[in-house]
Amino acid sequence: MNDIDFVPPIILAIVLALIAVRQAGKFSLAIWQIMFLGAAAAVLTGSISPSGAFSAVDLDVMLFLFCMFSVGEAMVESGYLNHLAYGLFRRARSVDALVLFVLFIMGFFSAFLMNDTIAIIGTPLVLYFAKRHNVSHKLMLLSLCFATTIGSVPSPIGNPQNLLIALSGQVTGPFVTFFSWLAVPTVINMFFAYAVLRLFFWKEFHGSPVVSRPEPVTDEGMAALCRISLIVIFSLVALKVFSVSLGLFDIRLTWIAVAAAVPVLGFSKDRGRILRKIDWHTLVFFASMFVLMEAVWASNLIQRYVTGGSGALSTGAVLVSGALVSQLLSNVPFVALYLPVLTHLGAPVEAYMALAAGSTIAGNLFILGAASNVIVIQNAEKRAGKTLTFLEFAKVGAPLTLLNTLVYWAYFSLN
Repeated sequence: MNDIDFVPPIILAIVLALIAVRQAGKFSLAIWQIMFLGAAAAVLTGSISPSGAFSAVDLDVMLFLFCMFSVGEAMVESGYLNHLAYGLFRRARSVDALVLFVLFIMGFFSAFLMNDTIAIIGTPLVLYFAKRHNVSHKLMLLSLCFATTIGSVPSPIGNPQNLLIALSGQVTGPFVTFFSWLAVPTVINMFFAYAVLRLFFWKEFHGSPVVSRPEPVTDEGMAALCRISLIVIFSLVALKVFSVSLGLFDIRLTWIAVAAAVPVLGFSKDRGRILRKIDWHTLVFFASMFVLMEAVWASNLIQRYVTGGSGALSTGAVLVSGALVSQLLSNVPFVALYLPVLTHLGAPVEAYMALAAGSTIAGNLFILGAASNVIVIQNAEKRAGKTLTFLEFAKVGAPLTLLNTLVYWAYFSLN
């Protein structure tokens, strides 16, 4: 084993410490800024060369995120999101039904539009529901957080960490593989989320009827393009699953996202407005994370401790590691570090599925366990002055995470 370079792990430790205290006192660096500084430090200290840093950035992931963010932003700007929501939620006649609809509908869209996208566009929607139907904003915000987290588990494009796993080259037929391993326990966990929410917010489930109000589209032209983009996404995903199951051909996930973005970026007269409002900070975060994690992997510290470690391959160990360590590293950096470990040890496919489930379900434990949670809370504070504290989230999220982890572990054990 080569000597260990301790500089990159030290940089990573400093980055994590800065993220943990970023809101202490007058210190107000954003997460993307901290990660960017960490990547820059890795380059400046010689831990990774400029050319190595450029090669470390996964352009497939970056292009996918850019395109999906473009579609999501166009849906918000055109008013098509709220219009679509009315059609989907109008049959929710009670608070019970409303919470179930949020969990399953937002969870479904998280699987295909990525959970960070749904976190962005879903926050104003659930805040509207809370105000309109006289329901606690905390119940609605938690429902959205749990929906985007759990709903994204069984899809290779449901969240960034799953995308990393799907594009790693270690999972064949990612849509079929993710769905076959993770769909059933995910549905079970959605019902557990509803049960836990009802237990903690039982006073909010009043008997007053819930009545939805239609929302108009503000930009008919852009809304029409958004409809085309959604049709493209679902059609190409269905074609990909069908063709791979028959052994015919495969369609790269990145090209599905590119095809979906073509209508809104290629034919909308307001493409400049869409591009300006894309979450560029998140893209900078991912590019920086790739650079820093490559430097950490090249330091040989991780390899020193995992060589011959068969325990790292067990589904239970991967699930628990994903749920707990993601609270410190955040789930995407954790997966970026753990993926080469599994590849190095020749892990079976169930280990990769456990990695997807554990690292994703970590978002239900604490607010910082998933970027989508942070997006929801920050948007709620910015738009309506509403928030969830760390303890309010953890009080509900901790027991739910335990149940979620047990369900996935039991399902893996039975297969």
